[in-house]
Amino acid sequence: MTDRDVTVREPRLSEQLVAEGRSPSKCEQICQTLRRYIGSGQLGAGQQLPAERALSERFATTRITIKEALSSLEADGLIYRAERRGWFVAPPRLTYDPAIHTHFHQWIGEQQRTAETRVLAHGSDLASSELCRWMGLDPFTPLYEIRRQRLIDGRPVLHVSHHLLASRFPDIASAPLASSLTELYRQRYGIGQGGASLEIIPSAARGAIARALNLAEGSAVLRLVRVNYDETGALVDCDVEHWRPDAIRICLDTRALSPMGAGVPAQSQGKIRA
Repeated sequence: MTDRDVTVREPRLSEQLVAEGRSPSKCEQICQTLRRYIGSGQLGAGQQLPAERALSERFATTRITIKEALSSLEADGLIYRAERRGWFVAPPRLTYDPAIHTHFHQWIGEQQRTAETRVLAHGSDLASSELCRWMGLDPFTPLYEIRRQRLIDGRPVLHVSHHLLASRFPDIASAPLASSLTELYRQRYGIGQGGASLEIIPSAARGAIARALNLAEGSAVLRLVRVNYDETGALVDCDVEHWRPDAIRICLDTRALSPMGAGVPAQSQGKIRA
């Protein structure tokens, strides 16, 4: 979209602001206008917004005010920022239910979207103190790490590092690591899905994670740490996922959970896997 593609019109006052007896600020006006363009489809998913300087000229305001408005819309998941490329209209968030047994590509396909996985690096490693805590391991336990970038409709949305218990996965380096690890575990090693523990916290993208997600250093991300077990309750691996927060919504319906199986640790029985 060129800078001439958008004609800015002053928005109507919102009912809330009228009720409060005040006029909207310039930032609120900008947000209202862009919300209407996005809501009406005049600005479609994936479409690029004019540059910040062009927007400041259109709205006759400062770039500081423009940045404030864009940050507000980003917080609501309506737009997203791509480092060194600008601002884009965000596609609808995907619904992410950890209680559902499915793998990434199947889950994305079921929501009529296109998934892609790229292997960034892989190799042998020793369990860090953090992984020892999450996985209940002794210090220096041998692991095999696989780092992958995952895209939806061509847009990077997820950086994930898989930390596999090395003793359970001999010759894993020769396997097709861009494919579903869930299927690889089952077909090549006879390891099926059991329960999982899940930790979700906000975090910041730095280094390789920021680069993989095309984010500025320190940008907000959603970190999911999932420790996975097999059908007998034995440890399999740990996935550390960093999501663009505008890409997904976490929805968990506990009615979908089956009763706890014998020998399975008292963690979540369902999961979306790799």
